[in-house]
Amino acid sequence: MVKLKKKKKEAIKMYKIAVDAMGGDHAPETVVAGVEKAREQLPNVEFILYGDLAKVKPLIQDLRQIELVQADDALGMADEPVKSVRTRKQSSLVMAATAVKTGEADAFFSAGNTGAVLAAAIFLIGRIKGISRPALMTLMPAMGGLHDAFVMMDMGANAENRASHLYEYGILGSFYAHDILQYENPRVGLLNNGTEPDKGDSVHKEAHVLLQNGSDAKYLNFIGNVESSELLQGAADVVVADGFSGNAALKATEGTAKTLMKMLKNMIKQGNLRTKLGGLLLLPALKNLGEKFNPEQYGGAVVLGVKAPVVKAHGSAGPDAIAAALGQIEKMLTINLTGNVQSFVAEHQNDLTSQQN
Repeated sequence: MVKLKKKKKEAIKMYKIAVDAMGGDHAPETVVAGVEKAREQLPNVEFILYGDLAKVKPLIQDLRQIELVQADDALGMADEPVKSVRTRKQSSLVMAATAVKTGEADAFFSAGNTGAVLAAAIFLIGRIKGISRPALMTLMPAMGGLHDAFVMMDMGANAENRASHLYEYGILGSFYAHDILQYENPRVGLLNNGTEPDKGDSVHKEAHVLLQNGSDAKYLNFIGNVESSELLQGAADVVVADGFSGNAALKATEGTAKTLMKMLKNMIKQGNLRTKLGGLLLLPALKNLGEKFNPEQYGGAVVLGVKAPVVKAHGSAGPDAIAAALGQIEKMLTINLTGNVQSFVAEHQNDLTSQQN
């Protein structure tokens, strides 16, 4: 009788996420709670928390998969981003980003100063060779179309852009939608003030041409211009925008959603018995609608175009949102999103360079 050799058990690949424990409106409490929540869902992740250990350590219930590193400084929301990243080396945010730069960690997370996170991502972790302008990407809900959410970038990292930057955003956003969200051949739209190809300023007209060229070359699936009124209807899976317009559209959408929900609640409270009974019946639907617009379910904003996963949660993010953002990072690491982008850019370097000129 032939004895069969037992197959070796494959070791689970472990990842390390460097966490700015002092970043956020309610840090370190919410950050620690979010890390511990994420740890229960991510057995293949170790978390390195950088912060004031006198404040951080007493909050931790269990040190499994958690490493603590003392940081003597913490950046505030009002601190000047670039100067702070360059001069305040002992801050929790800079130390966490530096850990990725030196290879001690695989990814970087913070709920702190957005500008500082971007500066650390670009100047410490570094741009992917061939990507001229990393950008901030977020997910937004779609009420129609093929999917429940769409990718939107840039969300404020770059207030002014060249057409070539918008072209790069289309490629970066397509990778995220395809690799992370599993969207087949994601549709890319350019945010503009009209759907006609000749709409907008010179930058957007040129970007339309570049994106169409990229679509013809099968690098992405460009469907043309989209207007802000169409975004939540699922007009595109990836919406490309300059940082100023993207940020304004995001805040206008979030503000409108909050206002409408508040108006509905007030109308029900102030109405007669019939209105209140109707509101009671609508309560499950209103709750579902509120959850749809809850940014916590989507994780954080991603800095795309740098050499490692970098995710920024909202300053007021609670433990659930932080856990979701950490899960988002784990998925990016598992899929090797950054490596996939780097391989594509290296393979198509000549084409990308010609588009930038």
